[in-house]
Amino acid sequence: MEGIENIKAAREILKCSIEKSRELGVEISNRCWRLESCEQRLDFLAGALRNLACKCTLYKMSGHDVDRVIGPAASVVKIFDVICGLENSLSTDDPSDDISAYVTTLKWMEEALSLLNDNCKLVVSWLETSSFNSSVAESWYVVNVNKCLSILRELQATEEHFRAKGGPLTVALDKVEVELASLLKGIAPLSLPLPDVIQNVQAIIDRLAANHRLDRCMSIYVEVRRSNVRKALEELDLDYLEEISFTEFDSVLSVEPHIDLWAKHLEFAVKYLLDTEHRLCIEVFRKAAFKERCMDCFAKIAVQSGIHSFIKFGNTITKGKKEAIKLLKLLEMFAALNKLRSNFNRLFSGRACGEIQTQTRDLVKRVVNGTCEIFWELSLQVELQRPTSPPVDGSVPRLVNFVTEYCNQLLEDEYWSTLVQVVEIHQGWNNENFGKELLVNEMQNIVTVIGLNLETWTKRYEDVPLSYFFLMNNHWYLFKYTRGTKLGEIMGHEWITGHEEYMEYYETHFLKESWGKLPSLLSEEGLVLFPGGRAIDRQLVKKRLKEFTESFDEIYKKQSSWELCDKGLRWRVCQNVLHVVVPSYINYLEKYMPSIEFEVASTTDQHIKYTAKTLVNMITCLFEPKVGNYGSSTKCTELSGKLNNSFVTNQLSSTPAAA
Repeated sequence: MEGIENIKAAREILKCSIEKSRELGVEISNRCWRLESCEQRLDFLAGALRNLACKCTLYKMSGHDVDRVIGPAASVVKIFDVICGLENSLSTDDPSDDISAYVTTLKWMEEALSLLNDNCKLVVSWLETSSFNSSVAESWYVVNVNKCLSILRELQATEEHFRAKGGPLTVALDKVEVELASLLKGIAPLSLPLPDVIQNVQAIIDRLAANHRLDRCMSIYVEVRRSNVRKALEELDLDYLEEISFTEFDSVLSVEPHIDLWAKHLEFAVKYLLDTEHRLCIEVFRKAAFKERCMDCFAKIAVQSGIHSFIKFGNTITKGKKEAIKLLKLLEMFAALNKLRSNFNRLFSGRACGEIQTQTRDLVKRVVNGTCEIFWELSLQVELQRPTSPPVDGSVPRLVNFVTEYCNQLLEDEYWSTLVQVVEIHQGWNNENFGKELLVNEMQNIVTVIGLNLETWTKRYEDVPLSYFFLMNNHWYLFKYTRGTKLGEIMGHEWITGHEEYMEYYETHFLKESWGKLPSLLSEEGLVLFPGGRAIDRQLVKKRLKEFTESFDEIYKKQSSWELCDKGLRWRVCQNVLHVVVPSYINYLEKYMPSIEFEVASTTDQHIKYTAKTLVNMITCLFEPKVGNYGSSTKCTELSGKLNNSFVTNQLSSTPAAA
């Protein structure tokens, strides 16, 4: 009898559940459930499970399981109702209006889908494991239970459907990705955004990561930020980084402006742009779970923004031919890199930036090695110019001018401190002792070699006065343009004053061997016909005057092409020539040709070619530098500091050139 009663009770439960499911179906359809058939099954499920639970409790059928599943079973419909509302919000709302609210709604959707799935699993498990007496389980009852299970399994697959391509959750996540790109693009490249912007970006990344989209999130982040940095760099016109190759320039001078820009642009890129990106990455991916990916993102941004182009350009410069001017540029490059050393160490210290670290170290090594190679060969390169010919005008060779100014420039604090640091590093790499005296000695060697070159060059002059003139010119130059300079300090006072003494010595010999011979041509011997008388040998007077004039013209013509490029020395030498020549000439004219005095020769006497005033004017115009010899200026002293003369800068290349 009890079994029959159970069957009747089950029948009543099923009848009630069918009626109740119809009522719930109307209500759920108003909640945006898309498929009417699904709504009807949900209605059926709600009533059936509730009545079934009541009856099973009444008849004491698996009571413990019934109590455990009543809550989840009752929640299924409510949860799905919430999901419908959230779906509507996600599909109609624009994330850009309030991204924070949109992400929150998205999170609620994920939680609701997960809760629905869990509750469906619990109810299904109860229905599948609950056992009824076979005599009670009529076919209509079994059919309805199976229908409940089918509906529950469909609901259990809701999350999978929402996450499928084109599903509501997938579409919402796609919108969030678009908004992430928009937020990142709006962040200026040189400053961190406001805290609320970072919080929104963090919230988006959290949601995308929770939905297995972290890789796509990182790709979006890298692409947008790389694009921002690249755009900022493009405004600097960095085409020169890619356009210049090792084979395209003969001398570092041809790319000198680019090297100067390189240092400034590298500092801007590392110290400002990439530093900002590094800080932004840390802020955005501050969660422990994202730390490794954070540095991966930054490394990709740095690489794709063009940091390798700066390193490549630097390597190209180091591969150029060895020349003295290149040493200065390498020192500038090292100073630029060293200035950014702490920035490089901080920004690129992680494993993800290993390639950048390696390439930067290689560049520094190339710069250091290249600097030391050129520096230690400078004296040799100066010596290699010894076989060249000295200037035909007796002027200061461009090599002497260049080396003097070059050494003074190298000794300036800007370069000298960097050179000391570079050589110390190089010595350390080779396990060799270091001391500043090594550099000082080498600088002294360079200047000493210049002196040896001068001694060799002067021997190549066939004209003796010109050789003295040449030595006088160069010793004065070395005296004047090293006195009071850094180079003069390391060479010492005795060395400087020695050049002054040598200048005076060769000046004396120059005057003696050229202009000093003219006064003897105006000798008074034999001009007076009778002792104590006034009569003179007029023909002899004219002859000696003619010889003087011819010798003067010969010397003047020859020395008119000689140059003294220092104004002070030029004035001094001209004054000495005047003192040697003019007084004896005036005395001769006044004493033996009183009728003519200082006038130009008349038709009655063609032997007086010059007045004393004419001689003075001619002599004071001697030894002027010629326009173009050192550039556009006529003053050598104005050109001594110009190192960008193509001829001068090639003086210390591997191939000897004219002095």
